[in-house]
Amino acid sequence: MPGENLSREEARERARILSVDGYEIALDLRSATRPDEDTFRSVTTIRFRSAQPGTATFVDLLARSVESVVLNGVELDPASVFDGTRIAIDGLAAENVLTVDARCVYSRTGEGMHRFADPEDGETYLYTQYEPADARRVFANFEQPDLKAPFTFTVTAPAHWTVLSNEDRAGEPQKADPASATWHFAPTKPISTYITAVVAGPYHLAHDHYSRSFDDGTVLEIPLGALCRASLAPHFDADDIFTVTKQGLDFFHDTFDYPYPFGKYDQAFVPEYNIGAMENPGCVTFREEFVFRGKVTQAAYEGRANVILHEMAHMWFGDLVTMQWWDDLWLKESFADFMGAYAQVEATRFTDGWITFANRRKAWAYRADQLPSTHPVTADIHDLQDAKLNFDGITYAKGASVLKQLVAYVGPDAFLEAARRYFKRHAYGNTTLADLLAVLEETSGRDMAQWSRAWLQTAGVNALTPDAVYDTADRITELAVLQTAAESHPELRPHRVAVGLYRRAAGGALERYARAETDVTGPRTVVAELAGAERPELILVNDEDLTYCKIRFDPRSLDTLRKHLGDLSDPLARALSWSAVWNLTRDAAMPAREYIGLVLRFAGQESDIGVLQSLHQQARTALHHYAAPQWRAEGARALADGALSELRKAEPGSGHQLAWARFFASVASSAADLQLLGGLLGGNAKIDGLEIDQELRWSFLEPLAAAGEADEAAIADELARDDTASGRRHQVRCLAARPSAEVKAQVWASVVESDILSNALVEASIAGFDQPGQEALLAPYADRYFAVIDRIWSERSIEIGMAIVRGLFPRYRAGQETVDAAGAWLDAHADAAPALRRLVLEARDDLSRALRAQARDR
Repeated sequence: MPGENLSREEARERARILSVDGYEIALDLRSATRPDEDTFRSVTTIRFRSAQPGTATFVDLLARSVESVVLNGVELDPASVFDGTRIAIDGLAAENVLTVDARCVYSRTGEGMHRFADPEDGETYLYTQYEPADARRVFANFEQPDLKAPFTFTVTAPAHWTVLSNEDRAGEPQKADPASATWHFAPTKPISTYITAVVAGPYHLAHDHYSRSFDDGTVLEIPLGALCRASLAPHFDADDIFTVTKQGLDFFHDTFDYPYPFGKYDQAFVPEYNIGAMENPGCVTFREEFVFRGKVTQAAYEGRANVILHEMAHMWFGDLVTMQWWDDLWLKESFADFMGAYAQVEATRFTDGWITFANRRKAWAYRADQLPSTHPVTADIHDLQDAKLNFDGITYAKGASVLKQLVAYVGPDAFLEAARRYFKRHAYGNTTLADLLAVLEETSGRDMAQWSRAWLQTAGVNALTPDAVYDTADRITELAVLQTAAESHPELRPHRVAVGLYRRAAGGALERYARAETDVTGPRTVVAELAGAERPELILVNDEDLTYCKIRFDPRSLDTLRKHLGDLSDPLARALSWSAVWNLTRDAAMPAREYIGLVLRFAGQESDIGVLQSLHQQARTALHHYAAPQWRAEGARALADGALSELRKAEPGSGHQLAWARFFASVASSAADLQLLGGLLGGNAKIDGLEIDQELRWSFLEPLAAAGEADEAAIADELARDDTASGRRHQVRCLAARPSAEVKAQVWASVVESDILSNALVEASIAGFDQPGQEALLAPYADRYFAVIDRIWSERSIEIGMAIVRGLFPRYRAGQETVDAAGAWLDAHADAAPALRRLVLEARDDLSRALRAQARDR
């Protein structure tokens, strides 16, 4: 639809002439419990002003139909003014009242008003998800972040439901009919459309309370809520969620010196959610996978705490103060990513959060920053499709890494004081980069323009390499840091770094004995403080992870890591070294089999469970994408043997044992390995301390299905044990994994030729479809992929379009053929949607990188 993709220029023009005083939105959701009805009534009244009376504008709405449009008391013909995406209005007065009565559609894609039927109890659950621009699927509005306004919601729904919105309800629900009630909610503070929210259904709701006294004698009282589907309630650890929530509120009040501004604080864990979470003020939504049905490692709890704190940071960065347009998306996401990790380390039990940040989050950034679609942290966002794709590793993890560098550059006190001034100066308003730089200059006394140009307005990642010269007594005469950049993005940046010198101690541990902190500028920077130090076995540039860069090594240091990486005693230094050798592997500077060898030798010594699980994931990627195809069978056997050995050695019942069990299942390929998995499932085999709960059962069943050792009946039997929402997703994935041409054809048809599946089942189908070792079965779909993606992009929602274009890209077809096919498609579709072209370009680049790595591995 031509009007669906709002451009930046259209938004600027609309913001130039309009200001919005408020919305009144009435939603009738009683139809949600009737599966044959796919729409609901949405009545919206918008009160707004025009700086240019007599002009025209438009209101955004994606709806099945519009029943009536009334502007300033005059009825307009819906057929004349509504084109399916926009309502055209003209002859505006200085002050205007617009009322739109529409039939909006329940979503199965996680966009707009998502409807989910619980297979366990048959109950219906609703929630909204809008970012960047899907509020228009639920009510008529001006869908852009800089037209903030108060929102007053009224919701009619089944009387036994829990109904929540951003603000607390105004009084008790009123009876609408014998089976239904109407909830009235208080007006919100001025917020953007994309962070309004409604959650409705028979949710299980836990309550708690937070209280905070301030120096001026005032007391802030915040009601807390945590909710999930009723069938998940036995697994819901609300107490831990409330603990982290209270710790976060304490931290942010201490740090920001600005009281939480949005009244209550509910956190809803909802089904079939496309993203990790969303920062709707007063009504935060999370994917319900954060409600753990089985045993998980501490890394899972740490990850959930990080997301809770990330979303909480948004209450200030993003909700209270919002970017003017999506160009400055980083103003909220980079800050939330950084402050989430900062709060986690300073205020919760997860004190190793910076290790996870260095090893996992930054890996996301490094990948994104080396794609042809890389962009500056402050991006050039032309329209909403651009915005959707820029929720990426640059905007989140690189931006957060840059902020970590900024803290090292200006100091934590200046950085946090700038944040305090920023909130007080721009509360309930919209900002750009210039507004942030202004307060940073005030508090730091530094000219931020040069720093901003280098770090925020250029793309690409630098590499830092040590270069040491020694005298005859084996002491350093000069140690320099060499900085390089890719030809495509040649910017050399100022880096505040620590350089650590390491050697083995008497017990064999590799320990730091000297350190210097310095400012790296230009291609070569001498670290004078380390002159005269004894020759190290390892020089670690960017020790302590102060900056954002790829760490490289001199030959002696790399040789030390090959022999002693697991002996590094400091967990952060070890995580940084693992990250560095992974980047070498991705860059075809280290053979994939050598990286896998490092994992086999040293992963068993890794104490940090999050790092260990990253190593497992990266080892699988190295095997299936970066290793030479001729070596993969040998590599798979080595990984499976190593995983089984570590599984048997791990402490019974520990998180490490669970992680090795999952890894073993993911790489099992031999008859003996598959027989063991079958035995563990059937109870004929046992590993001391390993509890085979339902989630682990599905993890064991998938490789059996992919190998043809578990048929449709076996998968049906497993579903009978676990006929839940999670169980059905696992079932679909296992069914799709079976090595059969008929199966692959069925999966392709269900995803590509039909839109019946929900977003969660599309995701599960795609995950099962593409299995290592099934290249011959999948080869026929390579050409079909390029034939359909343009149609998919035009017919499906952007969320489903992204899932299909990314997930079904034919990376399984060996050699250059797919790279060339992608290039031919790009050449032939120069006028295709830029967002679609970007996805294909990124996938082609990933495959080209893999081919270079395979050549190196050979």
